Amino acid sequence: MASYKTFLRSGHPPTLFAAFLYFDFCFAVWVLNGAMGPFISEQFHLTPGQVGLMVSVPTLAGALMRFPLGVLSQYIGRKRAAIFEMSAIVIALIYGSLFVKTYHNVLAMGVLLGIAGASFGIALSLGAGWFPAKYKGLAMGIAGAGNSGTAMAALFAPRLAAHYGWQHVYGFAAVAMLLPLGVMVLFAKEPLDVERQSLRSHIQCLWEKDGWAFNMIYVITFGGFIGLATFLPSFYFTQFHVSKVEAGSLTVLATVTGSATRVLGGWMADRIGGIRTLTIVFLIAIVCLVGLITSPALVATTLLLMLCFAALGAGNGATFQLVPLRWPLTTAVAGGMIGEIGALGGSILPNLLGQSKQHTGSYASGFMIYTVLACAVFVMMLAIARSWTRSWVGAGGVAKREQYYSEPIAG
Repeated sequence: MASYKTFLRSGHPPTLFAAFLYFDFCFAVWVLNGAMGPFISEQFHLTPGQVGLMVSVPTLAGALMRFPLGVLSQYIGRKRAAIFEMSAIVIALIYGSLFVKTYHNVLAMGVLLGIAGASFGIALSLGAGWFPAKYKGLAMGIAGAGNSGTAMAALFAPRLAAHYGWQHVYGFAAVAMLLPLGVMVLFAKEPLDVERQSLRSHIQCLWEKDGWAFNMIYVITFGGFIGLATFLPSFYFTQFHVSKVEAGSLTVLATVTGSATRVLGGWMADRIGGIRTLTIVFLIAIVCLVGLITSPALVATTLLLMLCFAALGAGNGATFQLVPLRWPLTTAVAGGMIGEIGALGGSILPNLLGQSKQHTGSYASGFMIYTVLACAVFVMMLAIARSWTRSWVGAGGVAKREQYYSEPIAG
């Protein structure tokens, strides 16, 4: 308890809470089409390939918007960028509730939902910006636990869609977004950890080997998380022939574990190191993916998915314990770039699974291909992490002594 109080005193808890709430509601909006996938696919008689494309469009659009919003936040401030983004989301959702009538409208709406997916880099940097390096992993884990929005969407969207029609869910979401917007306006404070630099300095990580190593790690940890989260309602509906609402409930069981373990991953990374934590994460996730290739029964599949999501969620937290240590002055932009590529990776799995089901009648080959990709990234990480511990991070990925005791840098 004493250490928790020390953690809270070291930063600004209201800003951390505002960042969590902002990310949580944005995440829920981002995956709305996935949560309502069974309703949409049934109305428009979609093929598995079309379902994979539909649920991946918001992920792809959000990925492409992350980096520009991260750069903008460096110039207008993270709080202002978050307020701007949430205001745009409310407008987009109102549009969706009024004008989305066809499958092509759904795809277009997916692009607008991508606005919500751009929140990642800002939310984590804003939430952790007031905290010293020794607590960065925990603070980013708490802010990043907002990916619990996947569970919120999977829990509420199918039930609302069943009673009011899936188009009206966009309208309910627009009203709900007013809560995090109000909290951000009233309680968040812009951190003082930004040092103004040129645009070239901000995007330097795009040309660095370490940047692309983190990109590939996040393609698996976050890309796997968001890719599975958006596709699971449709997966359960077609694979096990459960009801559309039951498919959402089963998705909640899996996604909520990944959201909770993001905080655990950040906490573990602060103590045993991000590299060690990621090693454990990859081993567990790969074993679970291998198990899913065999297409086990409903209970076994759900247990495997829960364990897989728990590992991926912890991996997301561990990754972003390392990012502020590698890029201490441009965390928002580096995080935005890594989050962007990771989210692009989130569009891989739904399309792999959709095409696999359409052309082979089974999801097995889709899971198999993604497992091979995860193994390749894991081997790459083990190889390149040796250079990290010789330069900017301690053994296993813990913060070095001078990083551990540093306070946020005032700009």
